[in-house]
Amino acid sequence: MNIAFIPARCNSKSIPFKNIKPFCNKPLIYWNLIALEESSMIDQIVVATDCNSIKQVVEDFGFSKVRVFERSEVNAKDESSTESVILEFLDAEDFKDKDLFILVQATSPLTQTKDFENALVQMVNDEADSLLSCVRVKRFIWDDDNMPINYDYRRRPRRQDFRGILVENGAFYINTVANIVSFKNRLSGKISTYEMEEYKYVEIDEEDDWIVAEQLMRRYNLAKEDIKEIKVFLSDVDGTLTDAGMYYSQFGDELKKFNTRDGKGFELLRKAHIKVGIITSENSIINESRAAKLKLNYLYQGLEHDGKLNAVLDICKKEDISLDQVAYIGDDVNCIELLRRVGFSACPSDAVLAVKAIPNIHIMSKKGGDGAVRECAEKILGLI
Repeated sequence: MNIAFIPARCNSKSIPFKNIKPFCNKPLIYWNLIALEESSMIDQIVVATDCNSIKQVVEDFGFSKVRVFERSEVNAKDESSTESVILEFLDAEDFKDKDLFILVQATSPLTQTKDFENALVQMVNDEADSLLSCVRVKRFIWDDDNMPINYDYRRRPRRQDFRGILVENGAFYINTVANIVSFKNRLSGKISTYEMEEYKYVEIDEEDDWIVAEQLMRRYNLAKEDIKEIKVFLSDVDGTLTDAGMYYSQFGDELKKFNTRDGKGFELLRKAHIKVGIITSENSIINESRAAKLKLNYLYQGLEHDGKLNAVLDICKKEDISLDQVAYIGDDVNCIELLRRVGFSACPSDAVLAVKAIPNIHIMSKKGGDGAVRECAEKILGLI
């Protein structure tokens, strides 16, 4: 059995809630989880956390191989070693000595399925006891005694002729369960090094690392998103077209604040011959007025969960299309079922965590009522 293990503490002094902060439109921890989930060589994936928020996000992904291990408080402190939580987990489980244990770091989101699989194959071919990931860095390195470590300065090589030096990038480590329990270390015995591409050197510890890693992810790992041919675009209202605030006049009149840029987004979609509409859980004359103003094709009110999905199925029947050709943007738990089913799902940047955790959802950079719907419309139309 091959077990992947991702430690994910609640606290992070440099970047609060780092493990579930949106990274390229998904919670950071998602990227390693999806890479492992898609590997036929990984049998089980464990996230070890002391944080209910992380646990909820991970479980909401709905990955079949993933489960959460609730690590103890003593092994979740700043000074706690990664080995301590590994040993805590192995002591609580019943694995075979020869089972392979893959320690994976969520702070290395650039790691791909091929890396895990190629490393496992390499470890067998090398007849190694353990393995770690590295990158080859072509930098000239000196020690504190002012002496070069990896080259002769008197015969300075050209970069294309310079082999460089292997540097540990912290992405993952592989060892057997027996070795880890015996040596109390992620590495032991004959060690093999798995070389990853140089751009995968980055490890997210500080805010600047985050910025660099996102750029590298978009450039190298993320192909241009394949947005299906959308025929119908639908939006929630409260928290999506509005800021979720409820306003009342001195006469008790209920008011809502909409964003004119979102209105323009609906207009752009209509001009592209995409039908547009609103599906919301609240009944309000304000919604009717806004729908009329925007010349929407559909308005469904007073719907929750199954009701929203059934309304969209009704629209699909009328338009003679499938759910794959529907786009929907929503922000709260009563939108989840619909968001999971449509071809293009999106949410504002301030949506609840359970919504952000939906696999393949597009998380906008804008908040609800602050242009998130316009941003979503432009994304569908290929304008951004």
